[in-house]
Amino acid sequence: MAVKRLLTEFGMGSSLRRRDYTQATVRAIKDALWHNSINLAELFGKDKAEMLIDVQVGVQDPSAVDRAAVAEIFPYGQVTVAVVQGGLDVPRSEGHPTVMANVAISVSLDLGVPS
Repeated sequence: MAVKRLLTEFGMGSSLRRRDYTQATVRAIKDALWHNSINLAELFGKDKAEMLIDVQVGVQDPSAVDRAAVAEIFPYGQVTVAVVQGGLDVPRSEGHPTVMANVAISVSLDLGVPS
């Protein structure tokens, strides 16, 4: 198998008041993806289901992110979600802090050629 990473997109999302790390992550993914149309699979004569999608998430509380809910955002492809310490919690004078999540989304395909 000769998997080649073909693109990486970056995004940032927030949860202003609810301290919802999953929602901040979902918003970061939408920030990265919803501004473009990725037609990589078709360009290489592949089915969209063959895309390997690696999602890296950085938030202050990695255990609070629902990885399955994050993976469901993608309508096709084989999605892997990794969550690490990162992002930012911004203190507020009242209530929970504002949560900021950062994501990097890499899309790869098996092109069947040697590395």
